[in-house]
Amino acid sequence: MTIPAANLMTALRSGHATSPRLTWYGPDSERVELSGRVLDNWVAKTSNLLQDELDAEPGMAVRLDLPAHWKSFVWALAAWQLGLEVVFDDSSADLLVTDKPDDGAGAGFDAVVAVPLAALAMRWPGELPAGVVDYAAEVRSHGDVFMAHNEPDGDLPAVRSTTAHAHAELIDGFAATQEPGVRLLVRAAEGLEEGLSASLGAWKQDGSVVLVHPAVDVTEHLLENERVTQR
Repeated sequence: MTIPAANLMTALRSGHATSPRLTWYGPDSERVELSGRVLDNWVAKTSNLLQDELDAEPGMAVRLDLPAHWKSFVWALAAWQLGLEVVFDDSSADLLVTDKPDDGAGAGFDAVVAVPLAALAMRWPGELPAGVVDYAAEVRSHGDVFMAHNEPDGDLPAVRSTTAHAHAELIDGFAATQEPGVRLLVRAAEGLEEGLSASLGAWKQDGSVVLVHPAVDVTEHLLENERVTQR
């Protein structure tokens, strides 16, 4: 596989694999730290769920109806690694991934996946509409290594929103410019699309990301503790 997202995942699990790559600060003193190896593990399992359980293949579109969160970052990386188009607006898509499933959520989609955002959630907290896939309950059973059934083409669409980018442009077009080795503060309040653009730029430069929920105060103590170099 030669698309940039696949190359990025190879780099994250290979170089300084035990170093933090994505650190999440959420409500109720929630802190989740993912090394390159652990991030790749989550992405691989999610890609395998998409490919093996939802029959996703290159060229399909997945709408991410999620806030900026470490799990939504995992979903975007998994979709891109598989060669899917990630949809950030309300336009049509093949698959829907959401933290707000309801009885009408599946209209117009081949499949709907419910993602509970609590860090330790082992399943959706409550009853899901018929046919909705429980991400937390299903993802752990999938393999830790992703092998694509079909190699994606770099000309396939990767991003759909106010702008559009092909997979070949994901790292050099969609990703924001960052300094080498940056430890980047990303505020979740800026939105999922902006957060992913900033984070891809940091990872491209062998850097790491501190993603902070809107309800969390970004104090000098937090910045110093996480060794943030850019905000």
